[in-house]
Amino acid sequence: MQYVLLIYTPELGDDVPPEALAAEMEGYNAFTAHLRERGTLLAGEALDGVATATTVRVVDGRTITTDGPFAETKEALGGYYLIDCPNLDDAIEAAKRIPSVVRFGHPVEVRPVQELPGS
Repeated sequence: MQYVLLIYTPELGDDVPPEALAAEMEGYNAFTAHLRERGTLLAGEALDGVATATTVRVVDGRTITTDGPFAETKEALGGYYLIDCPNLDDAIEAAKRIPSVVRFGHPVEVRPVQELPGS
């Protein structure tokens, strides 16, 4: 079964020391390698900051775009992993190894990917 691990973290400012950013990326690279070694990684990417987001709505046939995310929150969707594993317990085991979860207690939303007919 496929699961998406949605990683929520506070936005990083320009004042983050390069060595701190490098250490964080080292952790993510190790986690990604772990998923690859297990054969569960299907995809994963970091996302640009919320300042680059555009929210799209269609109201009464009219397209409305708004700069930024849909909702203001303290934590923003920073990236994701798409994994394939047997069950939710295994997906949770993977999620709790994500560096921002381990180091800072940031939340990760684990959601099953729907298997739609004809897909």
